[in-house]
This record gives sequence, structure tokens and C-alpha cells, in this order.
Amino acid sequence: MAPPPFEARIVDDPDRYVLWFRRSSPYIYSHRGRTFVILVEGEAVTRDDFAHLVGDIALLHALGIRVVVVHGARPQIDRRLAEAGETTRYEGDLRVTPAAHLPWVMEAVGRVRALWEGRLSMGMTHPPLAGARLRVAGGNYVVARPVGVRGGVDFEHTGEVRRVDGEAIARALDEGQVVLISPLGYSPTGEVFNLRAEEVATATAVALKADKYLCLAATSLPCDEAGRPIVQMGLEAATRWLEADLGTADTRRHLRAALYACRHGVQRAHLLDQRRDGALLLELFTHEGVGTLVTGEPLENIRRAAVDDIGGILSLIEPLETAGVLVRRSRERLEQEIDHFLLAEVDGRIIACAALYPDFEHRVGELACLAVDPEFRRQGWADRLLRTILRRARETGLERLFVLTTQAEHWFRERGFQPARVEDLPRQRQALYNWQRNSKVFIKDLN
Repeated sequence: MAPPPFEARIVDDPDRYVLWFRRSSPYIYSHRGRTFVILVEGEAVTRDDFAHLVGDIALLHALGIRVVVVHGARPQIDRRLAEAGETTRYEGDLRVTPAAHLPWVMEAVGRVRALWEGRLSMGMTHPPLAGARLRVAGGNYVVARPVGVRGGVDFEHTGEVRRVDGEAIARALDEGQVVLISPLGYSPTGEVFNLRAEEVATATAVALKADKYLCLAATSLPCDEAGRPIVQMGLEAATRWLEADLGTADTRRHLRAALYACRHGVQRAHLLDQRRDGALLLELFTHEGVGTLVTGEPLENIRRAAVDDIGGILSLIEPLETAGVLVRRSRERLEQEIDHFLLAEVDGRIIACAALYPDFEHRVGELACLAVDPEFRRQGWADRLLRTILRRARETGLERLFVLTTQAEHWFRERGFQPARVEDLPRQRQALYNWQRNSKVFIKDLN
């Protein structure tokens, strides 16, 4: 039995929908005004859910994202040449394009582009974006040159990207247009060259200094040696994966393109399976994602808090204060004590915090306000913050660390904290003890 439509699921479980929408809102905010270059391989236009994909791209545009789409046409070119009775020749993963084949190549690419433009125009006339107008820009943005002769093989009208006119593309984006680029390039002498779509896409992303390069491939994602999909790869890990010659030739080709983009100024590259309906939205607006992220940036970070972080800290701790787990802290108090706080960030989002209040006279410190976003619990973030607090406490010469808790007794005992009495606290802290809360006291010897 087919699953119920999305609208029906919302009615059946509105609370779940509200929770999902709230969790996606930080990503909606952070993506607005960013530039994304999206490569979509040619197989996508033949899929039944192609309309969904185009609708998702239109939605990105409506959310304020500057969108450039580079479409592929490899299967369509293969099919058109076969219909003409011509044999397609590849050397490695690169097509040889004789002058006689060029008209059919141009015809196939033109047809795919027309499908994209038609669907983008139609996509804005149906819910959820009915009534909105979407303009598609195109042009001779890509300057190309011939690949030439390699290994004795003349590739003729197969070319490589010489230059991308990033300024012209940026102007079109500034005017609120979606830019659609085809895998063809043009020389200053008027020649037309057949180009690899992934090369066009990565060169465009680099020229625009894009925030993201996304590839919707018709092939599997990188997997580890046990066959499990790899969620995230740093540049070194991606290089090692390629050197190990894992995966399919197409998967390696797309990973090489992602690696190239990241090494030339693009912040992050995402490899997605175009066969997954909604892959773009799930990757961009959920923490887990559904693809492989390649980046040279640290996605996870523990750092000292600053005044600008107070809003994020409050949103994190207020539900726990309401539940009585944490003592209430006003914005004014947080401003005064912000130097004591450490934060854990994931993808620029504050997901955990803790504070260390040192008493150097008695060589003791208090661990306070340890909180983790519910979405990120059971992922070890509390332990990571605790380890950082313990290291800093030792580095500053503290010999003991105490904590007051009403509901996390076992968690602290499992990490070496021992039960203690209020009388074991420094006298100044004893005077501030809230007997009504009746918090339990635990102390850890740092020596």
C-alpha cells in the first residue's frame, strides 16, 4: 500500500510537522542569500519524479538561495548517436566528439535544456509556489578550448573549460534569476565544444566562490569497506578513498569533482543520489542529511562563548529551566558570566553548553549549566564538553570539580564524581545553596 500523501500525514501528526519545521528554520535562515551550484546528471529528466526535483529547486530559489543549475546530457547524447547509427567512443571517461557527431550532440543537449526550462516554468504554476514567477537565465557563460590529442587520440570537438564568466552569472543571480547552464562551451573563434557537466559545474562553483556545490548523481554514494554510506569526508579522507580505488568509476569521478571544488575555494560539496525523492531538501534542511558531505572545514567545534552567543544559549537552556532541571539564568546574568561558558557547535549551530566557575583560592571549580539540544543527545556531546571542562580545570591548577544536580546523579557517578555533602563545598558556595531545590552534590578529584 502506498504511503498517504504528505498533507494527510501533516493532519495526522501536526506536532511532528511543527517540530520538523522548527528544526529546519536555522538552515532556512543560514542558507538565505547563499550561492549554490547544483549539478544534475542527465538521467534525472527521464525519471517520474523529475517534476518533484524541479519543484524543490524552485523552492530553494523562493527561500532566497541563489541557484545555478548545470544539467548533464550524457545518456541523451548516447541515445541520439545510436539513433543516427553512430558509435559512441570513449577514452577513459571522456567522449570523443568528431565534427560529424557535433550536430547530434547539440541537438541532444538542446532538448534536455528545453525540458529543464519548460519544467521550471511549469513548476511555478502549481502548489506550493503557485503565482510566483521564476525567470531562467542562460548564455555563453563558458569559454572552452579543445582537449586536443592525448595518447595519440584526437578528441576533436570534446573540450575543457577555459574560463567561466562568473561576473555575468552573478549579475543574473542578483536580478533574482535561476541560472541554467548546459554542458557546451564556446571558443573565441566561434567553435562549439562538448564538455563534461561535472567540469562545467565545478568551474562555475569556483568562479562564483559558491557556498555549496551539490551533485545529484545517477550513481551510488561513496561507501566504506563494509559497504556503509559515508556521511562526511574531509579532504584527506576523500583523497585516501580515491587512492584506495573504492566504489564505481562514476562515484570516483564525482568525488574527484567535489574534491576539486573544495580545494579551489568552495566551502562544501555534497554528493547526492538523484533517485532519492527530496534528496536536496533532506540534505540542506536536516542535520542528518542523506548524502556525502566533502569539506575542508571543521563541522564540529567546542569553543569559548561570546556575548553574541547568549541568544543561542538561552534557547538551549530555557526548556530545561522550565522543567526544573537547571537553575534559571537571566540574560543579564549570562552577559556577566559569559566568559565561564563553553559551547559545542555543529554546522554553526549551538547544540550544547557548559560552564566552569573556578575558585582559585580553594583550588576547586563548579561545573554548571550542562545542557544538550534534544536532537543531539546520545551522541556523546555531554562527554566531550565534560572532557574539555576537566582539561581546562586541570590546566588552571584546580584540584577538584563539583556539580549540583537534581536529575543527573547516575550520569555524573558513572564519570567518576563521588557523592558529597553541602558542607564539602567552599563556604561562599554553601551560602548560595538553594535548600528548596535540594540539589545533590558530587565532587570529582582532578588529581
